Amino acid sequence: MIRFFAVFVGLLVVLFLLELTPPVQTYFVIPWTNMLASISTSIVTLFDPDVVAIGNVMRDNVNGFAVAIEAGCNGVEAAIVLVAAMLAFPAPWRYRVLGIAIGIAAVQILNVVRVISLFYIGQWDFSVFEWAHHYVWQALIMLDVLVVWLIWVRRVPYGRDVAPPGPPALAAG
Repeated sequence: MIRFFAVFVGLLVVLFLLELTPPVQTYFVIPWTNMLASISTSIVTLFDPDVVAIGNVMRDNVNGFAVAIEAGCNGVEAAIVLVAAMLAFPAPWRYRVLGIAIGIAAVQILNVVRVISLFYIGQWDFSVFEWAHHYVWQALIMLDVLVVWLIWVRRVPYGRDVAPPGPPALAAG
């Protein structure tokens, strides 16, 4: 448990510092955030064709309401927490890679729901938008990370009981 916690915290520090570097911001975080706005807008335009994405901004061309997806709202930080937890846990690498891929997808799917819901909540009542944005959705995204990690932990083999992959053993008898 102590080893897990130490590795988890160390990975968090490294990954968060890496996220702040200009190359990672330029080549990953900003394009990722713009893609999140584009995907969210594409879904919304199925029902509301007056919505456009411009960079990291979703805007309703009829009423002018817009939301900007900024750092902390793009799911990158939640994904970093999930990745650090999965890398720190003693599991076979193939389970870690698969867990990270599925986990990031799960976090980002919920984040698209978050962006779309906040876009419409903000048009309805800005004070409710502020509360949902700062409290409800922050907690739900991190709860999603925790639930995804717990489901993953229950499904991965780990510990000294796990035999390394190889040919099946023959029973002596």
